[in-house]
Amino acid sequence: MSKLSESRFLTVQEVADLMRVSSMTVYRLIKSGDLRAVRVGRSFRVRQEDIDGYLETSYTQTG
Repeated sequence: MSKLSESRFLTVQEVADLMRVSSMTVYRLIKSGDLRAVRVGRSFRVRQEDIDGYLETSYTQTG
């Protein structure tokens, strides 16, 4: 696990753009606890590592 000071934190909009979903979808993932986030003032920041982990565990094989 990397140190927090070395982590890259993204805004909700950056996460939404990266995942190609709406910002509301990202907020729902945060609220449900599926995606870890840090509250900074009135906004959230998400570590790149947490996005990678979420995508790895949510990945499903089709076909």
